[in-house]
Amino acid sequence: MITNFKNHISNTFPALKGKKILIACSGGLDSVVLSRLFKELNYDISLAHCNFSLRGKESDEDEKFVILLADKLSIPIFNKKFNTKAYKIKHKLSTQVAARQLRYQWFDEVCTEYSFDYLATAHHLDDDLETFLINLSRGTGLRGLIGIPLINDKIIRPFLNFPRADILQYAKEKNSSWREDSSNQTSDYLRNELRIEVIPRLKEVNHNLLNGFHQTQKYLNDSMALVNDYMALVKNLVVNETEDGFEIDVLKLQDLPNTNALLYELLAPFGFTAWDDISDLLTAQSGKQIFSESHRILKNRKSLLLVENNFVHNEQTYTIKESDTGIDIPINLKIEHVDKTSDYSPSIVYLDVQKLNFPLQLRKWREGDSFHPFGMKGKKKLSKFFKDEKLSLVAKEKTWVLTSENHIVWIIGMRSDHRFKVENQTKKILKITVL
Repeated sequence: MITNFKNHISNTFPALKGKKILIACSGGLDSVVLSRLFKELNYDISLAHCNFSLRGKESDEDEKFVILLADKLSIPIFNKKFNTKAYKIKHKLSTQVAARQLRYQWFDEVCTEYSFDYLATAHHLDDDLETFLINLSRGTGLRGLIGIPLINDKIIRPFLNFPRADILQYAKEKNSSWREDSSNQTSDYLRNELRIEVIPRLKEVNHNLLNGFHQTQKYLNDSMALVNDYMALVKNLVVNETEDGFEIDVLKLQDLPNTNALLYELLAPFGFTAWDDISDLLTAQSGKQIFSESHRILKNRKSLLLVENNFVHNEQTYTIKESDTGIDIPINLKIEHVDKTSDYSPSIVYLDVQKLNFPLQLRKWREGDSFHPFGMKGKKKLSKFFKDEKLSLVAKEKTWVLTSENHIVWIIGMRSDHRFKVENQTKKILKITVL
């Protein structure tokens, strides 16, 4: 085992030599053996243990065991106790998801504060098979079948090519001790049920199961590499970066074969799962949108807009006094009194002070708003103006208006109202600039 592990690390993770490695150690068989192997190869390692307080005294005994292990190996240890149940209730998560979020948030904090180069976890080939079967049973595409990655940014998984049987054999040869998690022995979770009941039966039917699965994973990853290469070409053809996110050209996308599959590959990294609804967006009316936890995708005429879910609708109204020289919330405006008009741009407006009633108000536009566009005759609704300007829903959400006694003076950065324009007889000029 030590020779195979050494060769694997040298070939797959050559950058680890001389780096600081934090090992996630639960006290179980896999993480204990991983810690001992790295120590035997003289790597610069430390242990990190999470006590999730889910099994009472048993959780505390796990923590004591890992602290003792670190002492025996003469390596530093970081340990933290979590109130997982309270976190789970507060954030409305399952126990497994809550524990996962807590540990990786803390691991990241430790790695940042103490300058660790990598975090090593002890996921092995049997874990990878379990994940494959879970994803397969829930319905997934190729991306969900390629398994746990060997390297994911700073997270490394050196045991992924090794079956648990090899790890167990090494531990017995070295007379190593470890902790058994009693919760792993129940079939309450799908993963446990697969581990305890399904996979052993599959191994009885096919004694070469893990080797065959490992080879299949290689083929799937090769196929995924081909998909990624093709998707890079597709992105260049149909995706444009915008100020707010990305825009997908629907017509160009529909000209390509396997449109729905391409849309899946474009959006899968952003957490979308409602694929039937998303496919319907291709023919939906403008304004329809679908959300994932982190992003939203919305139809905008002949395109799909992908933006982050960081928009907060601001209903607040801000006041601007005649004596103000500027504001920086909610947007940054420079306000000054000038003798004449000079430079012109959409980000600058000149107003006749005598036509204004202070204080002015700054707010988001509202349905039913109308104004008298500069350079045009008559009144126009803002909704019609935005449609003529081909503004997307995202752009409209971000639009602020400046008003005087609830009459729109300026659609910030776009068009002013001619009722407040500077004329020959104007005596006092107010200049406002968007910075």
